[in-house]
Amino acid sequence: MNPQQWNVLAGEQPFLRHEFLFALETTGCVSQQAGWIPRHITLWKNNVLTGAMPLYVKSHSYGEYVFDWAWADAYQRHGIRYYPKLVNATPFTPVTGQRLLAATESDRLLLLSAALKHAQDIGASSLHCLFPTQPQAKEMQSLGMMLRSGVQFHWQNNEYADFDGYLANMSHDKRKKIKQERRKVSNSGITFEHLTGNAICDTHWEFFNSCYQTTYRQHRSTPYLNLAFFRQIGATQPENVLLIIASRDGIPIASALNFYNDHTLYGRYWGAIEYAPGLHFETCYYQAIEFCIQHKILTFEGGAQGEHKVARGFLPTPTWSAHWLAHPEFSHAVEEFLERESRGIAQYITELNESSPFKSEKPSI
Repeated sequence: MNPQQWNVLAGEQPFLRHEFLFALETTGCVSQQAGWIPRHITLWKNNVLTGAMPLYVKSHSYGEYVFDWAWADAYQRHGIRYYPKLVNATPFTPVTGQRLLAATESDRLLLLSAALKHAQDIGASSLHCLFPTQPQAKEMQSLGMMLRSGVQFHWQNNEYADFDGYLANMSHDKRKKIKQERRKVSNSGITFEHLTGNAICDTHWEFFNSCYQTTYRQHRSTPYLNLAFFRQIGATQPENVLLIIASRDGIPIASALNFYNDHTLYGRYWGAIEYAPGLHFETCYYQAIEFCIQHKILTFEGGAQGEHKVARGFLPTPTWSAHWLAHPEFSHAVEEFLERESRGIAQYITELNESSPFKSEKPSI
């Protein structure tokens, strides 16, 4: 497959580009052993790639961030097999974007129809399209898939001149707390470096990987990614990578990996080998906001979940997923569950907006 043709369809988002998905596969992060078997669907016209759908056969539900563990448990209790299932997503990346990579609705529906047929052909229990854009979610719904809503927390750049200009829009209490958090880090003698592109060398990747691995060990989890992956995306997507490194007395103690394009910064992973009060918020959020302001980046997506982000200026933003289940009775039960859950999510977003840290009018979504 021609990577350039794929990238034309993928657009600007780093995680949909051929380089990112290819790195996951060639470094073993995505593989049969990892429980992510690539089954990408492509659409060709006159030897030109006109459509693509990242698709994986899954033997578990790890690394998805749209949780269906309860559905799998219900299947198991009734003696019905839930795995394998098909997942249309960017692995390990809870970021909204295109999931049906095609210019026309008719081509997108052809891709989705092919995925649904493939699910039936291989006896998969279900097809799950994770974090599509809302318009594509509606297209999926038109073919009978059930929609599920969620929420993330995103920061918006309102043409701030600097970080103080950003804080000026917040209530006194919230502004004071953030300044206190930042002062603790500064008084600890910790400094920060923003590394992009070819300024990131192998030593930086080795340090970041040690931080990343440490974080997973602390949470008693198995890391999804490895040093080979970080090295490869550093080499193939240098224009999309921001690595923030925190140091004390010239010795690195923490780091955060972000991806970005001209309009959006995506916070992905962080880790520390030494504890310091406020270090997490400073490394992952405040330094990233500083970068966005400096480079006039409009949106900072801070990752999955995290209600604590609201107090720091990240506002609730709806997310979507679409689901098809082969078993009719379970499909009906899940549909009823999603209707109840959707009402709860809408109320949750309303309540979060009412606790906005900003002094002016409440945001609308």
